[in-house]
Amino acid sequence: MYIEIKNLSKKYKNEYVLNNINLSLDKNNIYGFVGINGSGKTMLFKAIAGLIIPTNGDIFINEKKLHKDISFPESMGVIIEKPAFLDYLSGYENLKVLSKIKNKIEDEQIFNILKLLHLEEHASKPVKQYSLGMKQRLGIAQAIMEDPELLILDEPFNALDKTGIEIVRSILMKMKEEGKIILLTSHNKEDITLLCNEVFEIKNGEIISSTFM
Repeated sequence: MYIEIKNLSKKYKNEYVLNNINLSLDKNNIYGFVGINGSGKTMLFKAIAGLIIPTNGDIFINEKKLHKDISFPESMGVIIEKPAFLDYLSGYENLKVLSKIKNKIEDEQIFNILKLLHLEEHASKPVKQYSLGMKQRLGIAQAIMEDPELLILDEPFNALDKTGIEIVRSILMKMKEEGKIILLTSHNKEDITLLCNEVFEIKNGEIISSTFM
């Protein structure tokens, strides 16, 4: 299994926001997580991404223990909550700045990602001129541009119009076929049904059910 979560709990101010979660998740799959706001979906994604340290339990990514063997998953693209960009820079310039962290991709690959998300005509515009849907697509572009093995997307379809949703669905299905592992949340049941191999329901920080689609 690519992701193993064992007895994971996270406590804030004497209250468990994640409570004894156990999961085994593998590549070539899209996993959906559903639940009302405050159920624990985003906190679970932050834990898997290495952004918080659990109170109890362990997370293994590709057989490496988070916060012991590695600080973060080694090949990860992520959107958690609202994507943030430098508004005065263009879409291309924002991706260029982010690409310098790992220096894994060239300028041409950045343009290709923008084209994939149908943003090529807006590549030189300041992000402050982008609509909410364009900013969301730019967020997805930054998450996938380095071809990660693990993709964590918290509400990736937020603010997208019908065309944008179809574009992103197509990209995610292709990534699954290429052997990636994708975790997502969505308020739209259709997205969950169409995309996911298995859907987990979270309530009060606990996984209360799972359904194979």
